[in-house]
Amino acid sequence: MQAEAGRNRAGHQAKRRGATIVKAAVKHLVLPRLGLTSAAAAVSPPGGRDLRLDLFRGVALWLIFLDHIPQNVVNWFTIRNYGFSDATEIFIFISGYTAAFVYGRAMRERGIIVASARVLRRAWQIYVAHIFLFTIFMAEIAYVASTFENPLYAEEMNILDFLKQPDVTIFQALILKFKPVNMDVLPLYIMLLLFFPPMLWLLIQQPALALAGSALLYVLAWNLDWNLPAYPNGAWFFNPFAWQLLFVFGAWCALGGAQRLSAALRSRVVLAIAIAYLVFAFAVTLTWYVESLRRFVPVWLSDWMYPIDKTNLDVLRFAHFLALAAVTVYFIPRDWPWLKSRYLRPAILCGQHSLEIFCLGVFLAFAGQFIISEWSGGPLIQTFISLVGILIMVAVASLISWYKQIEGRSPTGRSKPPDADLAGGEA
Repeated sequence: MQAEAGRNRAGHQAKRRGATIVKAAVKHLVLPRLGLTSAAAAVSPPGGRDLRLDLFRGVALWLIFLDHIPQNVVNWFTIRNYGFSDATEIFIFISGYTAAFVYGRAMRERGIIVASARVLRRAWQIYVAHIFLFTIFMAEIAYVASTFENPLYAEEMNILDFLKQPDVTIFQALILKFKPVNMDVLPLYIMLLLFFPPMLWLLIQQPALALAGSALLYVLAWNLDWNLPAYPNGAWFFNPFAWQLLFVFGAWCALGGAQRLSAALRSRVVLAIAIAYLVFAFAVTLTWYVESLRRFVPVWLSDWMYPIDKTNLDVLRFAHFLALAAVTVYFIPRDWPWLKSRYLRPAILCGQHSLEIFCLGVFLAFAGQFIISEWSGGPLIQTFISLVGILIMVAVASLISWYKQIEGRSPTGRSKPPDADLAGGEA
């Protein structure tokens, strides 16, 4: 009997090994030849942290900080002066990519309820950060405006209504309708996260349908003038019905879309088209600053192009970002050695703690604007303020990273699932 039982166990083990071999052969040999893949493989992102996301997220934070300081000579080195898009597109795309990377894994492993709860919890955390930033920012502007008796600060930062009717304005800020200057990104991200759970589920189940639905919503927003109302008048500066397309596209790339596009991204033809479009965009932007060059732009072309709408994510802006992304992916692969260089470490650190660094950048930008305005800072002062601001951002990011490492090594430290930061900082 024991000998027979041993033979049976051996037979079962051999069958299991055979089934495993057959399954692997079908997965890796048969299905690819038929042009088919399993659903899980189609949506599984590559493992490990992609430092390119952290790098360009950090660079985007620096660019946003510099762009938020008016009358700053260093602004001429940001990408908004050399093409149709700017750092905002980088930020929103990476936000969608990393949110899908983190919460897509949770949805596959724990189900839609748990993953949705985590997404909504993160939206709440971003909302709390936004309210905290709003409170301190209002206090900073009001103090400077009253101390130096210069009401232009309140006017430029769009807080005159707050000073006249603080009770009404605070309520409008709580429901995300009132947003001072430079504080439009966080409400946009909160809104995108609130509606992300069903889209994430659809991206996992039917990625092509999800992307098509996002594109349809984008088209409807353009043709039907859909947007959310703002206080005291107007609409959101970043229309969530339009900017969701870039967010969803980033999520689609994270859940297998990047692999589907890999052949095209390695193509020299695609690279040539992307470079040609970037050159075209650069030539057009030159006409914005050099008046004598405007005559080279045909009337029919200017009538078709303008206005290049940032609020509704103009097609030309979206295409410009795609061209930048294609060129970047072609020349900077995932295993690029410089990603581990100490010279790029400051930007990577800032990108890994994007929520904190973004909030800090808002304060620093207004402080820089105040110093330049009060002391009539020339190019040297403007450059100095810009560099000091970036150094402060790097120092704070390094401090946060150090603290998290210490906390993780402590005996009482508890491991937790990664959260998607403002743009997926823990992804």
